[in-house]
Parts: sequence; C-alpha cells; structure tokens
Amino acid sequence: MSISINSVASVAKLEVIKQWVKKTASLGDNTEVEPYLPQSKFFLKILGVLYWNSNSSLPITPAQMAEAFSSSPLIEGITSASISHIMKASHSSDMSVI
Repeated sequence: MSISINSVASVAKLEVIKQWVKKTASLGDNTEVEPYLPQSKFFLKILGVLYWNSNSSLPITPAQMAEAFSSSPLIEGITSASISHIMKASHSSDMSVI
C-alpha cells in the first residue's frame, strides 16, 4: 500500500498512519503494520539521445521515453516519480537532454 502526503512524515505521523490503516482495514492487533518512508530517490540525467523520432520531424515524447525505460533490463525495478522532461541540448543540435 502506498500513501502520499504533502510533507515528510515524522515518527508521530507514521504512528498515526499505522493506527489509521489498522482501523480502516479492520486489522486485528496480531496483524503487523509498519509504515516507512521511501529509502532513496535520485536524479537521472541522460545525454546523447536523438531529439527527433526516426524518420520524422516530430520530437520524441515522454511516453516514448517511459516505454523505452520500461523495456530496458537496466532499469528493472525502478519507478519514476515524474514524467521525463526532454529538451534539446542546444538550439542547433539534434541531440537531447532527458
């Protein structure tokens, strides 16, 4: 189960979440519930990707990048917190920075 909140949860807030989950899911005292914060986040910058679709004058899209990421065995088990931002490396370049 994943719960999103708008601030970093303190130990007290994690205890409130624990009690809330037990109460709303009708879990008994014997059921173990342990809320925790995500362990890590990182910033990934990808260089050297063609900005234009092959055989097209249209730029690549975040959906195409998400599809490429999901099919790559190098990124297996990693989820993205947001959509990819794609921009040209420079005005005259055909390469992008993602």
